[in-house]
Amino acid sequence: MKSTIAKSNQEASESVSPISIRWILTSLSLTMLLSSLGTSIANVGLPTLIKAFNASFQEVQWVVLAYLLAITTLIVSVGRLGDLMGRRRLMLAGLFLFTFASTVCAIAPTLSTLIGSRALQGLGAAIMMSLTMAFVGDAVPKEKTGSAMGLLGTMSAIGTALGPSLGGLLIAGLGWRSIFFINVPLGLFALLLAYRYLPVDRQLPQVNRPRFDHLGTLLLALTLGAYALAMTIGHGNFGTINFVLLVVATVGVALFTLTEAKVKSPLIRLEIFKNPVLSTGFVTSTLVATVMMATLVVGPFYLSGALALDAASVGLVMAAGPVVAAMTGVPVGRFIDRFGSQRMTIIGLLGMAVGTFILTIVPTRFGVVGYVLPLILITFSYAIFQVSNNTSVMANIGSEQRGVISGMLNLSRNLGLITGASVMGVIFTFGSATANITMAHPSAVAAGMRMTFSVAVLLMVSAIIITMTSNAIARRVLSANS
Repeated sequence: MKSTIAKSNQEASESVSPISIRWILTSLSLTMLLSSLGTSIANVGLPTLIKAFNASFQEVQWVVLAYLLAITTLIVSVGRLGDLMGRRRLMLAGLFLFTFASTVCAIAPTLSTLIGSRALQGLGAAIMMSLTMAFVGDAVPKEKTGSAMGLLGTMSAIGTALGPSLGGLLIAGLGWRSIFFINVPLGLFALLLAYRYLPVDRQLPQVNRPRFDHLGTLLLALTLGAYALAMTIGHGNFGTINFVLLVVATVGVALFTLTEAKVKSPLIRLEIFKNPVLSTGFVTSTLVATVMMATLVVGPFYLSGALALDAASVGLVMAAGPVVAAMTGVPVGRFIDRFGSQRMTIIGLLGMAVGTFILTIVPTRFGVVGYVLPLILITFSYAIFQVSNNTSVMANIGSEQRGVISGMLNLSRNLGLITGASVMGVIFTFGSATANITMAHPSAVAAGMRMTFSVAVLLMVSAIIITMTSNAIARRVLSANS
């Protein structure tokens, strides 16, 4: 059955002309750039928004949280919706929604309007992110999938790296509203390209057509929302509210699992977790994203507190990671097409393990170089892993499941980032043995960094063991079936 699906998918992708494939990838690249830019560009505007709306930081932070929560809670559901109603149709709706919400953000008269429109923008971004990788399987030949995934990874990295610097320039020159207005012409251009070049949706037969799982969607959204809030409210200080939200999330997981086992057309088919490639891909994506977030959480404090760099220098050093990812995505994709995604996944994980281990033993006397070189190795290896893992997971998925699987890949990454921001921050504070990390002695900050990346090493070793075990199981199954 799987071979039949893979063959039909391959034939469908080969029917698309090379010129059309280039324009499709251009459309998808711009879509990926917009969604990642929407995540990173707003952070730099928070101090300005505090003054503009005469609000507290706790209130203004919801400009960022509303966007992230909307993506996290809805990305799997909209992926499944695309599988059922047509991915092209839903992608066009997502691009329109993102562009419209960006316009409302730019003209928002109140903070509550801005927060609400950011949530709407997050819904559009969730659609764009969940369906972008799914379109690769529809339009790109299988032997070129790695290169396409590498291109998308590059655009995501460029959006992440470009956001803070572009946002700072726009705010300085045109005011805070310009960081949302910039999305409007880009969004309209992406919408035009998508309308012109994305493959037309295939009509599904009305008889026995799967239904959308409304109850499962609601339960999953509430569960993910509770978990995301538990990890973000309090900035790493776990109180009663955080504990209650974690309990709600745990109960939600149990209810969601029971519901999916009973409904005729579940949002997520639980049997997919029996596939070692898929389940391993989701788990390792979460672990790796948790480690990557450690570099973003701990890095600025280490560079400023232990190495005494000013804000501009910290920003320059931190930009090294996204720049490396942006430069390596496409070449990595070509290597994956040549050597295979499983082998390259292991190489990426090993590189990250080595990089995180170096950060646990390099003393501060090596200065910025002692931090930047391991960071470059970690980021380069992360690019290898991310593209390889995405390629491996999406390679043999049937067209009717690509949207939801793509959504789950993005979800696993988001959950890792959210968890890393909270848990790794707590470990860093604990390791520094200082209540106020901004006032900590340089040696205390260095001790906190070493403890944080010691945990990161353990997470990477776990990811390597899980991946190698999964690959061994997959080889045995393939050998038994051949």
